[in-house]
Amino acid sequence: MAARTLGLTGLTRFGRRVAGIVAECNYAQRRLLALRTSPDVYLADGDTAPGNYAEFLFRTSSALLHEPTAAGRAHGRPVG
Repeated sequence: MAARTLGLTGLTRFGRRVAGIVAECNYAQRRLLALRTSPDVYLADGDTAPGNYAEFLFRTSSALLHEPTAAGRAHGRPVG
């Protein structure tokens, strides 16, 4: 009986590792999409503040990542 429990524990650990890897890949893919579609990357002076409201709206026109709830942040999930 102990060997069977040990096998299930190992299988559970392996499953959690795979789920963690998939979650990390999902986060990286969403972050990469946000960075590639951000207009700031393609501007010559992207690190400066927008000059007017129209430029501000243009810079924020890309996909925005939603911040997780407080409970989600408490569990160590990455923001973004």
